[in-house]
Amino acid sequence: MKKKQDLPECPVATTIELIGSKWKLLIIKLLLNKPYRFNELIKTIDGISQKVLTDSLRSMERDGIITRTIYAEVPPRVEYALSKLGNSLKPLINDMAKWGTKYKNLK
Repeated sequence: MKKKQDLPECPVATTIELIGSKWKLLIIKLLLNKPYRFNELIKTIDGISQKVLTDSLRSMERDGIITRTIYAEVPPRVEYALSKLGNSLKPLINDMAKWGTKYKNLK
């Protein structure tokens, strides 16, 4: 998790720094519904590369937004899920979806 002194002073800038990429937002949107495995995410998110997905997941795990659970199975199973902090983004993501729908209906 980032230290307070490493974050921008503006709260909007802080949010953008943590979840502001297109890919992170799409990952969070999916994880709001259920945990996903890496291959499920890569198949579901159209256009994301393996490197970008890996980097995004690592970054969000480091920032405390998602959790990574490794199951002791053969072959090993790894699932990504939203943490409590990540789940607190649900109202924000839902508001973004509503706004996007309204905007699309203007066209």
